[in-house]
Amino acid sequence: MVHIIGANNSIFNQFIAEIRDEKIQKDSMRFRRNMERMGEIMAYEISKTLSYKTHDVTTPLGIANVNLIREQPVVATILRAGLPFHQGVLDYFDKADNAFVSAYRKHHKDGSFDVKVEYLSSPDLNGKTLILCDPMLATGSSMVLAYKALMQRGKPHHTHVVCVIASTEGVNYVKKHLHENITLWCGAVDDELTAQSYIVPGLGDAGDLAYGTKI
Repeated sequence: MVHIIGANNSIFNQFIAEIRDEKIQKDSMRFRRNMERMGEIMAYEISKTLSYKTHDVTTPLGIANVNLIREQPVVATILRAGLPFHQGVLDYFDKADNAFVSAYRKHHKDGSFDVKVEYLSSPDLNGKTLILCDPMLATGSSMVLAYKALMQRGKPHHTHVVCVIASTEGVNYVKKHLHENITLWCGAVDDELTAQSYIVPGLGDAGDLAYGTKI
């Protein structure tokens, strides 16, 4: 199942517009904050799909019955670009355990590249709800490799793959390779992907915009 949050009119689209805008995105603090706010909105939407149970809460005047999440999810991200987006999800699931995957593009002289996973830190995922977030879903290969790396820590009950901007190719790749108990959440989906695997119109390099240019 694929949900495209930006397909419906909401304040979410203002944040999408600002991270795309070449003038506004030069403010790295604002870029990070917009990523965080979109993570919060995504977390709220995902929360509607989770399992709940009733709790009694004692107020100064009596007892209130409140439905609360039965079990907190595990929130995972791909370093480094995913950190602000991850923080937004964590702002709402503030009792969740966390997982981190380091994945990067190893470029070759012919212009091609392979995606390599170097580092993994994760709790036990068996039977858990996993939220795997990364701002950009370009080819989809980094997301799929990160997911497969996380499976070394157990099999989740359900996984929510969450991104801000995806390419059509990336969405299809994830649907093809991660089809069991997977829900894909996107802010927007762009049709074009360049030969260098950048999404068009996209927004550029999310990691560089959040944290500065790397060498």
